[in-house]
Amino acid sequence: MNCYVGVDLGSTTTKAVVLGEDGRVLGQGITNSRANYDLAANVARTEAFVSARFGLLRERVADQAGDPALERLLRAFRVEQTLAQLVRLEAGIHAEIDLAVVPALRAGAHAAVEEIVVGVRAEEEQYFLAQNPGVRSDFFRDVAGSAYSRHAEDVARRENTSFDLLLGLYDKCIIQVENTPVELGFQDHIGAALDRVGNPPDVRAAVQAAVDTDLDARVTCGTGYGRARLPFPKEWIRSEILCHGLGAHAMFPGTRTVLDIGGQDTKAIQVDGDGIVTSFQMNDRCAAGCGRYLGYIADEMNIGLHELGPLAEQSQRRVRINSTCTVFAGAELRERLSIGERREDILAGLHRAVILRAMSLLARSGGVADEFTFTGGVANNPAAVRALRELVAENYGARTVNISASSIYTGALGAAIFALRVDHPGAEPASVRNVAGGAA
Repeated sequence: MNCYVGVDLGSTTTKAVVLGEDGRVLGQGITNSRANYDLAANVARTEAFVSARFGLLRERVADQAGDPALERLLRAFRVEQTLAQLVRLEAGIHAEIDLAVVPALRAGAHAAVEEIVVGVRAEEEQYFLAQNPGVRSDFFRDVAGSAYSRHAEDVARRENTSFDLLLGLYDKCIIQVENTPVELGFQDHIGAALDRVGNPPDVRAAVQAAVDTDLDARVTCGTGYGRARLPFPKEWIRSEILCHGLGAHAMFPGTRTVLDIGGQDTKAIQVDGDGIVTSFQMNDRCAAGCGRYLGYIADEMNIGLHELGPLAEQSQRRVRINSTCTVFAGAELRERLSIGERREDILAGLHRAVILRAMSLLARSGGVADEFTFTGGVANNPAAVRALRELVAENYGARTVNISASSIYTGALGAAIFALRVDHPGAEPASVRNVAGGAA
């Protein structure tokens, strides 16, 4: 089966989308970029092909086993991936203890880490068994970090071990885990995942068919912050602006204004009826008001980035924030907390400040047209979405605001469409509309 791949190598996350020859989205994958761009591109691409094979499974099995059976298999697969990475993380931490911790503290640190990992592993097992597990982060760093921190705090309190030491060990070793090639492919974990769900015969046969299907990537097109590092021919590299404009148009053909808030920059884009960019404004000189800023806030609070929005949604009185400078993020947060402000209220103010900064870019790019699409990782943050809706309504009146569940893949989708057009020049982006989650 011929397919076409788009890779969006961002400063914080790398995304990949796989399209079929008919323009249908077969799969999408995401990973943390960190400092190893080459690895990030490979992992995101691998994850996209894993997703594509699950898509093939869904086509073959949905009528027989139903979507719940497939979702359970997918959850089992993700658990197996997480547990494999957890093994690497634990091994790395134990090695770091032997290397960097003073001898008198090593035995206690080893015992504490073993207890923490048992707790994290138990949470993964509970996640698999839960009836309604809810949405969680796609990133191992967030999933493992949140659980590790909770268990480390408990173990440190009971065993009189330094919490800062345990957290420092995690912080150092998680980077090594993220930057070490791991077996994330479909065939690496699907067998164990099938065992978890009872190895049903109808699903097993479909799995084998999905494994046997040859997915031949005819063209791979790259974009994003690190696109110059991608090993593609120069003519298969496209700018972020073009890809986000085309990707947003593919998701929502009525789109005329696009706001993308990524990890390192914010882009305000105006497009015409064909998804062609007519004007844009971009903040790329610092990470103020971008996803990286929110990441620093999450780190200061010792919570996962995906937890920021829901926590801010619990605010009862939004605190006014005067600066979104990433350099001073931690100091401002600590100052607000020290004078008794609730962290939920602080976070609500932070999210509004981020969107206020984006609104100035939108104004300079040409304003907000009637149909407006919000993309990027921050579009998955409910507090940011609420602040955006409020500010758009205040400044421009009633507008249709589109937010896809796949918003973070918009740039990769645009790149994949460009890849498709190498072999099929007349391919229209509207043929990939099925990636969209609908207007929010």
